[in-house]
Amino acid sequence: MSCFPEKTRPAPERQKRFSSVLGLAAPTGRLLRWGSLLLLFLGLLPGLGGCKGGGKAANHGLCIAGSTSVQPFAEKLAEVYMQEHPGARIDVQGGGSSAGIFAAQQGAADLGASSRELVAAEKSLHEIAIAWDGIAVVVHPSNPLNNLSLEQLRQLFQGKITDWRELGLPPHSIDLITREEGSGTREAFEHLVMGKTEFTPSALVQDSNGAVREIVAGDPYSLGYISAGLVDEQVKAVAIDGVLPTRENIKKQVYKLVRRFLLVSRVPPAGECRAFVNFILGPQGQHLLEKEGLVGVN
Repeated sequence: MSCFPEKTRPAPERQKRFSSVLGLAAPTGRLLRWGSLLLLFLGLLPGLGGCKGGGKAANHGLCIAGSTSVQPFAEKLAEVYMQEHPGARIDVQGGGSSAGIFAAQQGAADLGASSRELVAAEKSLHEIAIAWDGIAVVVHPSNPLNNLSLEQLRQLFQGKITDWRELGLPPHSIDLITREEGSGTREAFEHLVMGKTEFTPSALVQDSNGAVREIVAGDPYSLGYISAGLVDEQVKAVAIDGVLPTRENIKKQVYKLVRRFLLVSRVPPAGECRAFVNFILGPQGQHLLEKEGLVGVN
């Protein structure tokens, strides 16, 4: 008898929902990534400038775009900030880390949000670390799996482990869920877990942490990865080498899959943009991020 519940598998159309701004399937990842960057840039460009000081950004409102991992936390910060500053207007959008960085480079967003480190070609940007986050490996709450080694995790996403029986559980194929190219969560996972090895093409690609969480919550045979700050009762986080992605373990960096959340801008923030950044890095903003499940930098 299987220790997994007998649940209906997600409908084929749901399993094939490779969400993206272009609506392309996973094998066209490179086109998807650059198409996403271009569309986000074109969509944000009208009326926006960078954080250039002189209060110019405040007249138009601030635009923050990028990482879907950072997005819900940025939205919460913006909500509280605007409540305390009635004249302020802050628009928070997703699109992925690479799209947000590109938008900041082009001046289409005042602040780009990234859940990965900047690469050499992006280092000219001004970067602001706002929090630490872990990448949590998640399964359905009914799944009895509690721990994976880092090597097992790598082999899973390489496609070398494909059945739950290889992990000591009742036999059933493993439904892997991954993120799209351009995702900061995916790029951090590649750096921390995959190294120079490739993802298996059989993994289902999704365009946000929320989409990954939704599918894992509805499929008892699935396994994916999301921001640790977004783990809730819908999914179960698995320990990596015996260490769970708790706030304390992330803060001490004893959990192995840890990354920074960044805001980036073309020039150092000024005016309303600087005021909002100061709010995030101040006691109130850092407390709010901690309350929401992240680890503050101050």
